[in-house]
Amino acid sequence: MNESEARELQRKAQKAGLNEATLIRLLVLGYQPKAMPSDNFHEFMNRIAALADSMNQIARQANDLGLLDTAYYKQQAEQLQQFELNVYEHFMSPGKTVIMAGNEQNSLEKKFCLP
Repeated sequence: MNESEARELQRKAQKAGLNEATLIRLLVLGYQPKAMPSDNFHEFMNRIAALADSMNQIARQANDLGLLDTAYYKQQAEQLQQFELNVYEHFMSPGKTVIMAGNEQNSLEKKFCLP
């Protein structure tokens, strides 16, 4: 590896928040590491978690009063949990490099759409 390539490796590792060995390991295994998200991302994820906590508190009170539609609440809670997971995976998890055939799509609209 020449000096220019070493600097580029260091820059990309730093951008992904990884050390150089981990970056190389992920690339060899077919993963495409992502750049670390901005601080706004963590604030956004904290707000989603706070929303989930609020939903849980409201559900407990509604259940105590006999006002909770359990099936509907469960569905909404699962959708929120899946949305949070999708956002985290999109911004934080290194994606596996996949060669797509045909008309397969991997759009953000599909990935983040709540049913």
